[in-house]
Amino acid sequence: MILIIFLGTLAISLLASGRVKANYVRYSQVPTSRGLTGAQAAHAIMQRAGIHDVEVMAQDGFLGDHYDPLHKRLVLSTNNYFGASVAAVGVAAHETGHAIQHAQAYFPLQLRMAAVGLTTYASQVVMWLPWLGILTGILSLYTGLMAMAICWGIIMAFNLVTLPVELDASHRAKVLLLDMGLIAPGFEAKGVNKVLNAAAWTYVAAFLTSLAYFLWYLLPLLAGRRN
Repeated sequence: MILIIFLGTLAISLLASGRVKANYVRYSQVPTSRGLTGAQAAHAIMQRAGIHDVEVMAQDGFLGDHYDPLHKRLVLSTNNYFGASVAAVGVAAHETGHAIQHAQAYFPLQLRMAAVGLTTYASQVVMWLPWLGILTGILSLYTGLMAMAICWGIIMAFNLVTLPVELDASHRAKVLLLDMGLIAPGFEAKGVNKVLNAAAWTYVAAFLTSLAYFLWYLLPLLAGRRN
């Protein structure tokens, strides 16, 4: 059963990741009619939103784009920072959506930020605890299952909170890009939708993966309690 869960969740993750890459590569070859780079689009959106304290910076890597709320940095991969494609502008607008969420104290984002530390700890536990239990045998089966269920539950809750954060940022990006005339209706808007919708499925895949492992460790505990 654990092999089925592993292979099933791996397949979902690979499919989601492959879809993101395929759509990104396709629309990174399509220039926008306005000719703005991702960095320029991000600056324009933040200026409209009244945000003047967020630094936009470039970083090497493939799709490592993110918003850093702690340092108020909007980090774009080099291709998206300097690129003037539909994909670059769409990704930059999505990350700018997170900056707007931060400025507006969007509650799901605040909740996710507060849970980062605990989730990082839980991720380390689920990685190393099974090996610790196997090699040392210091944990009883019940204790090990309980610890793994709790940590996977934390990760699952974090991934669940992440979904509205990411979907809202994408929605903001799509609306603002069209309203501000940064992309043209029709083919360009369709391209942005495909890139951002594909990216959203990676977060759905992460949630489904954490849910599957949470149930895998939780159900034996519930069955044992009934017995």
